[in-house]
Amino acid sequence: MTRTVERIVKLLKIGLIGALALAIVRRFRGGGRAEVTGSARWHPLGEPTPPPARSGPVRFTEATSTSDDEPTDPATKTATAARTWVEPVDGICPASHPIKGNADSGIFHIPGGTSYERTTPERCYGSAADAEADGFRQAKR
Repeated sequence: MTRTVERIVKLLKIGLIGALALAIVRRFRGGGRAEVTGSARWHPLGEPTPPPARSGPVRFTEATSTSDDEPTDPATKTATAARTWVEPVDGICPASHPIKGNADSGIFHIPGGTSYERTTPERCYGSAADAEADGFRQAKR
């Protein structure tokens, strides 16, 4: 039993020496506890919490008010957006709207492009700007 006690005492000595060495290293390196720079505040239940301050590459913006000429009714907005494109007739875009748009991929093709002839359009646009305004991107040539 004395041998077991001797082992426990040795382990306690090793642990004590290690703890002292760690405390000395932390003291000279300035480590340890972080400095308190502010205080946290918990909002009571029922009060709305303010949005957190954002810092970094992503910044959220508040919703802007609409102008007087912009429709606020979702059905009217859809009808206004639909005026920039027309449906193809038998898979062919009319001459007034030659830009072919593919709604599944979100890509539009301009006349003379590599894939223009073999593309079956789902929407036809009058200009590339109309297609881009509708969220499409131009096909790589």
